[in-house]
Amino acid sequence: MVKVTLDGVARDVEDGVRLRDLAPDGAFAAVVNGRPVDLATSLKEDAEIRWLTFSDEEGREVFWHSSSHLLAHAVKRLFPGAKLAIGPPIEEGFYYDFQVDHPFTEQDLRRIEKEMRKLATQDLPIRRRLFPKAKLEHYYRFVGEDLKLELLSEIADEEVSLYEQGEFLDLCRGPHLDDTSKIAAFKLLSVAGAYWRGDETKQMLQRIYGISFPTQEELDAYLARLEEARASDHRVLGRQLGLYEIFEEVGPGLILWKPKGAIIRRVIEDFWTTEHIKRGYQLVSTPHIARAELWKISGHYDYYKENMFFTSIDEHEYAIKPMNCPGHMMLYQATRHSYRELPIRYAELGTVYRNERSGVLHGMLRVRGFTIDDGHIFCTPEQVSDEIAGVLDFCLYMIRAFGYKDIKVELSLWEPGKPGKYAGTPEKWEEAQGILEKVLEDNEVPYKRMPGEAVFYGPKIDIKLVDALGRPWQGSTIQFDFNLPERFGLVYVGEDGQEHEVRVIHRAILGAMERFVGGLIEFYKGNFPLWLAPYQVAVLTVTDAAAEYASEVAAELIDEGIRTVTDFSAEKIGAKIRKFETEKVPYMIVLGAREAKEGTLTMRRHGEGDLGAFSLSEAIKRLKKEIKQRR
Repeated sequence: MVKVTLDGVARDVEDGVRLRDLAPDGAFAAVVNGRPVDLATSLKEDAEIRWLTFSDEEGREVFWHSSSHLLAHAVKRLFPGAKLAIGPPIEEGFYYDFQVDHPFTEQDLRRIEKEMRKLATQDLPIRRRLFPKAKLEHYYRFVGEDLKLELLSEIADEEVSLYEQGEFLDLCRGPHLDDTSKIAAFKLLSVAGAYWRGDETKQMLQRIYGISFPTQEELDAYLARLEEARASDHRVLGRQLGLYEIFEEVGPGLILWKPKGAIIRRVIEDFWTTEHIKRGYQLVSTPHIARAELWKISGHYDYYKENMFFTSIDEHEYAIKPMNCPGHMMLYQATRHSYRELPIRYAELGTVYRNERSGVLHGMLRVRGFTIDDGHIFCTPEQVSDEIAGVLDFCLYMIRAFGYKDIKVELSLWEPGKPGKYAGTPEKWEEAQGILEKVLEDNEVPYKRMPGEAVFYGPKIDIKLVDALGRPWQGSTIQFDFNLPERFGLVYVGEDGQEHEVRVIHRAILGAMERFVGGLIEFYKGNFPLWLAPYQVAVLTVTDAAAEYASEVAAELIDEGIRTVTDFSAEKIGAKIRKFETEKVPYMIVLGAREAKEGTLTMRRHGEGDLGAFSLSEAIKRLKKEIKQRR
């Protein structure tokens, strides 16, 4: 007998029993002693078990990974000459990459989907098999699977696992579902080109994306949300609302803010600046280019060079800055600092440039030039905990001010035992990770630990914003930086009169301005709250007789700081209202001969309609109250 523990309750079961004989309905994999496994796994020792269902993130990964194998199985049946690459689960769904002679068409996707349904209904068992590496090398060479052979060459183990369903085999660690019938509802969404291993110098593959669920109802609900998401695509709304442009003549991934988009940006920047000054930050500004020597000191030249742009000036190599951090380090270094001065908080809305691959550029969400709200806090070890707590509070305040209620928090940690992968000592890492974790727990912020996901220079907290459609967007980040203080020799004079290495906390509250605004467009579907809307009020005339009065009303609104647009044209009032409804202006003030005579106005709210008659002072009071409340 072996002892199994489920939900804290232990019981004895027969030695060698398979997990599928113990699993409750809805479970299709398990975590046994911390390791995800198939339900076909036999228990040979005492085990702590946690069942995985589709409601668990790890469970969805198993489900979508098995779905990618079903996709590959169908493709190999219909296109025997297709070569297999990789097929992982992703944040929403799965994909599989194939090397084929001709790109897949929409008709091909429909055929593949039909074949997948056929395979799913055959209830094919999905089984893990172990083979000697040498035997697999011979097999993949014989069948001409060059890409799988390349992957196999990178595996150090002498015995390698495959997964088998029917005649289909795939190199894979697993775990997977028990059989193909569990994949009840799926849809192939799109096909795109993708370079092998993400390397533009390697062959172009065809990547098929898909989504799957245990039930048709769940799939239908997802597809409905997907249609809603397409309707709120910032690339479509951004053009429709006249917020930004990207021109091929200017360059891919470079955003040109149109007047209305620039207003939204300015409102955000003004709010950002005010809140930073309240919290004791000193605003700084650093140049867009700097000599290569600076980036060699910081380490970017060695570790980040492929993502940087370079130029030459007076026979010296310069880099266009990909980050603001080294400039802030130089500003701190310029003066000798006592412990009495700390903490010192620098913040900058600094525009940076990164050499992103053209294939990953995506509207405002993935660009080559962007403005990031960088900040660096220089403090003593004793101040670190309070500073981290202050930054977390600041992040949550700003996020909620923009209407986001749901967030996902990740704590990225290092991998012990790999000291060459990270800057700083193990002691610093353990101390820093402990502080981040304690701050999250003290503030009762739920989070997910992400072992091995820390950047080389320190652990970090990432806050992802969940929009109205349930999609996460990268938002705030709070990071320790062990690398730059050491490289730049940043110190402070302690109470003992000796120099000590300063602690540096790197944080971004909103992240990249372009990505943040792109996310806001989709979050609000272009219906910005009054305080953010480019134009808050449209003043419209019914007849020319009201033009003079309308001018006075518009002037008063502008004097009160309310962003106002006017239309006194001869166009019919119905057409004017439709125009500004389409442009999603929050309020319209409609003025005719009666309003001009009585000194009143009629107000309309976007999406709601007529609100009735108001005096100008009442209207201004209502508008200013709503602006102040940031609704």
